[in-house]
Amino acid sequence: MTDSYARYTRLKFDRPHPRVLRVTMENGRMNTTDAALHAELGEIWRDVDRDASVNAVILTGAGRVFSAGGDFAIIQENIDEFAARARQWKEARDIVYNLINCSKPVVSAMRGVAVGAGLVCGLLADISIAAKDCRIIDGHTRLGVAAGDHAAILWPLLCGLAKAKYYLLLCDQVLGGEAERIGLISLAVDDSELDAKAVEVATRLAEGAQSAIRWTKYALNNWLRAMGPTFDTSLALEFLGFTGPEVKEGLASHREKRKPSFPPNSPV
Repeated sequence: MTDSYARYTRLKFDRPHPRVLRVTMENGRMNTTDAALHAELGEIWRDVDRDASVNAVILTGAGRVFSAGGDFAIIQENIDEFAARARQWKEARDIVYNLINCSKPVVSAMRGVAVGAGLVCGLLADISIAAKDCRIIDGHTRLGVAAGDHAAILWPLLCGLAKAKYYLLLCDQVLGGEAERIGLISLAVDDSELDAKAVEVATRLAEGAQSAIRWTKYALNNWLRAMGPTFDTSLALEFLGFTGPEVKEGLASHREKRKPSFPPNSPV
């Protein structure tokens, strides 16, 4: 493993194939996105892009969970501090654009629950694979902020505007099997088959014609680049929401494990 990966504290690395780098989110707390993981999910794609020894990447989560969403501390920081909002806005932008622009194909292997910044990478992966019972949840409007991150540019393209609005506005979960049916992910498999299938797909990519695969990814991702203004707007509105009253109630309800009681009226 090259020295460029030694600085990561929330991402672990191994090689299931000589040309495949497996990146595992791991923080001991259901792989929630804390400040360190949030920053690392933006940086890793640049390092992967520069690493000539890597032809394909697998992204997964340690244990029985892919990623359980944003750590409460990072959400509280966004509410309280302008500097934190500005920093995390930039990191959120980097997560999306750096993954889109990474020349190497990325395969995600999602199980348990997939929420937050982890889900951003899981769905933006070039080939997304989930266990049939994996719970995919965008989660933004339940927290009290706009569905920023990847949602506005990606979900309508994958599953259509009607389904995207249904799941993003209501924050209903989508199980892996249903996510495959509506086109939100590439493939759903039994949990017992997930890791082997991800390695199989990544190995095929790693052993394929590299310039052809990378150039195909580049061209296809122009669909996402063309939606850059929509992404930038959604992300800006998400972070504007961290200054308002709804996210405070949303966070409190998560901490207290109750249904939120949002203000009935909005100045918007």
